[in-house]
Amino acid sequence: MKKIIEVKNLSKSYKNLKAIDDLSFDVYEGEILGLLGPNGSGKSTTINSILNLLEFEKGTIKIFGKIMKPDAYDIKRDIGVIFQEVAVFEELTVYENIDYFCGLYVSDKLLRKSYVEDAINLVGLKEFTKFYPKQLSGGLLRRLNIACGIAHKPKLIFLDEPTVAVDPQSRNNILDGIKKLRDDGATIVYTTHYMEEVEMICDRIIILDKGKILAEGTTDELKSLAKLEEKITLEVKKISSKVVDEIKTFKTVDSVIQNGNNLVITYKKGKDNLGELTSFLHSKKVTYSKIFSERPTLNDVFLELTGKDLRD
Repeated sequence: MKKIIEVKNLSKSYKNLKAIDDLSFDVYEGEILGLLGPNGSGKSTTINSILNLLEFEKGTIKIFGKIMKPDAYDIKRDIGVIFQEVAVFEELTVYENIDYFCGLYVSDKLLRKSYVEDAINLVGLKEFTKFYPKQLSGGLLRRLNIACGIAHKPKLIFLDEPTVAVDPQSRNNILDGIKKLRDDGATIVYTTHYMEEVEMICDRIIILDKGKILAEGTTDELKSLAKLEEKITLEVKKISSKVVDEIKTFKTVDSVIQNGNNLVITYKKGKDNLGELTSFLHSKKVTYSKIFSERPTLNDVFLELTGKDLRD
């Protein structure tokens, strides 16, 4: 596959803090790459370095096969960047905002009109073209922000937390639009803290922490790294601490977490964990109203790799 981004041995420090530590990875044409990591993992520094918004100490960055430089305008015109902070003009309408940002790259008026209309349709803002930003809900404002960043039809798009604090309807609209951009040929680098979104739209994932890659691959490939084989959740009417302690001694049980009447039991391995557990509960005359089993999620893998401690 054709490489759109090539990052080789990238390093960046802030005083005594190494934000990126000899980082290397590629992004391929027509894929959505999920770039994940806890706060302070180096995601933003990596993206800003790729875009040459930051100076870095070591490494090389190529985009579209060319060395990326601050004055590489021939490369930058084919890049769209949508940061988490909404950046639009309050004094311009929805249409005027999109037209302005598209006009930075497309001078032909007829072509620009077509591009602007395509962007409006993509994010579902057709009914709001004469509205001003202050008249829009949070979800609509984020959709406007995306439209401004992609109206010039860039080949490479960076999306940073595009669905933060939006309603489910807007989130679905945004995610559908991102997949449509990919299907139309764009390559996308996507950052988010919502693991379910990553599972829905990303073709490949990189998990970063402390400026290094902890894991890389498809969702299924990353899930295969999990040390946990199964997670069983049940809601009991009543259970003694003695019975809970006995469950902890099961050969394949990794941990048991009790929160009121809810139990979450994680297993390292085993083929009939659910059958063993239900038989045991029946022998102890413990009744339950709900019970279900699930395989490790991407969120489980993420926490396993990066730890469960809170980050600033």
